Amino acid sequence: MSKSLEEVNESVSTENKKSVFKKILAFFGPAYLISVGYMDPGNWATDIAGGSQFGYSLLWVLLMSNMMALLLQSLSARLGIVTQRDLAQASRETYSPFINYILYFLAEIAIAACDLAEVLGMAIGINLLFDIPLIQGVMITVLDTFLLLFLINKGIRKMEAFIIALVTVIGVSFIFEMIFAQPEMDKVILGLIPTMPNETALYIAIGIIGATVMPHNLYLHSSLVQTRKFDRSKAGIKQALKYNFIDSTIALNLAFFVNAAILILAAATFYKVGMHNVAEIQDAHRFLQPLLGTKWAPILFAVALIAAGQSSTITGTLAGQIIMEGYLNLRIQPWVRRIITRLIAIVPAVVVITIFGEGVTGKLLIFSQVVLSLQLGFAIIPLIHFVSDKTKMKGFHISRVTQIASWIVASIIVILNGKLVFDEINGWLESAENPLILWLTVVPLAFAFLILLLYIVFKPFFDKSNRTIHNHSPHHLKLQFPKGQTYSKKNIAVTVDFTTADEVALNNAFELGGKEAEYTLIHVVETVGAHMFGDDADDHETTVDEKLLLEYESILKEKGFKVTTKLGFGLPDKVIPVLINQGKFDVLVMGTHGHTGLKDLLFGTTVDHIRHKISIPLFIVKQ
Repeated sequence: MSKSLEEVNESVSTENKKSVFKKILAFFGPAYLISVGYMDPGNWATDIAGGSQFGYSLLWVLLMSNMMALLLQSLSARLGIVTQRDLAQASRETYSPFINYILYFLAEIAIAACDLAEVLGMAIGINLLFDIPLIQGVMITVLDTFLLLFLINKGIRKMEAFIIALVTVIGVSFIFEMIFAQPEMDKVILGLIPTMPNETALYIAIGIIGATVMPHNLYLHSSLVQTRKFDRSKAGIKQALKYNFIDSTIALNLAFFVNAAILILAAATFYKVGMHNVAEIQDAHRFLQPLLGTKWAPILFAVALIAAGQSSTITGTLAGQIIMEGYLNLRIQPWVRRIITRLIAIVPAVVVITIFGEGVTGKLLIFSQVVLSLQLGFAIIPLIHFVSDKTKMKGFHISRVTQIASWIVASIIVILNGKLVFDEINGWLESAENPLILWLTVVPLAFAFLILLLYIVFKPFFDKSNRTIHNHSPHHLKLQFPKGQTYSKKNIAVTVDFTTADEVALNNAFELGGKEAEYTLIHVVETVGAHMFGDDADDHETTVDEKLLLEYESILKEKGFKVTTKLGFGLPDKVIPVLINQGKFDVLVMGTHGHTGLKDLLFGTTVDHIRHKISIPLFIVKQ
């Protein structure tokens, strides 16, 4: 399996830092990319709705959500640091393909809901500040894809610096908004005491939880922490866990400040004067100047909204890439992945605005956050199981107290969501003209997801046999071993990549050389560590690939074949010709996946580059 975000995996060194401050600074960054997801435009919609309808009384929900987020993000970071796997990869290696496809589908729905909120929010900000029509604003957000490509090509530290700059813009904007609004501090403090005014408040509260504790951030954080290269000893891992927790605490408290500031702003302006129905971001922007008496209030509001939308669309696109690669193990070229992810967000936004008009964007933003909240259980529960597992976590599993706290958080979220789903479906059944359709579609679907949730919760407690992270194994290959024929090729090189293409390549090689030939199996490690350190690379994928290559060798030697192995490091189209030209081979056999044309653009091509650089025949076999 490839590394998570392999372009930047282990690209930031934290070693050889002379001072503690420089050491801490080297680890700081990933949580700030995470924090923007906690202050995206979807949060704005739920915070404005909560503040205008219920004043300061739902501030405690934001505080509770922030504490939940800190706990869950620390678990996500722990998974990535210890196992060198993101949450999607860990799920793929743990659950059956059927369960994984469902989890992937749910994760994509969450990404779509999240991206929809971010794209709409940024488009609204552009509309408010520059008076550009909303549809055109949505189309402009496609440029985020190219900005992301530019930033990630410059390195993860440049991307982190860009995001931190946007977060600073948001924070400074709301410091001034608080100065303009002059909230009643005694009521702010009372708002931190848990109360629930009515059913509508519960709906808004669940939306706030969904907007604050975001499932895509759990996938993203477990990947971003792997951008740091550090000493993989027990002490080194402990240090990485500590510094990442400090990073998360600072970044998420900044996000809490922004969310609280939005709700307080809505309470101090709209709720205070009896405007309890302000749920649209556009309405909030329009009323700020007359209520606060300064033109800077709406300007700063729009600027902060654009910054929030811009930063969160970048991280949302990264999360989409991680989920697609992790669950499906689908390797397509980075720019194609990001265009697809961006289109998944833009198309629904354009369709919704075209059909329903610009007036429903506020309700749509809140609904998107409720959808996110409904998907949370399917991300949180696997995460808790993974980080509680002593085998997977190699001794760095969470303590019993942390496990209990994590399960309490998961239970709160799942129970609240269960009540929301029950109330929504019950309302649909009561108001529907033909409830039988709902009984045959929506109700069975809800029960199916409930069963899936229960399966994910309880299966690990009863099934102890499958508690390790699995990797691809060569033992399933159907190899043919011909006998008693005359062969012309005596020294054959075969490239392997631990996919089904190996089966075809090896069988064709046997037809060329039989048991008399000498076979050299070549595999190239393509991680960032391999690119940077070559033979000195010492990461998880190098270890796994070396082990699998030796398994191939062992299997073939047991069958009487003469086999040696070569492990290369870097880009296959550059490394393979070097290895071939250094050896005395008669032929190189390569298995391919048989794609051409458009698929070459999607997946890239290695064979064309290699065949011009080697001096022996190249035998290409299609899967």
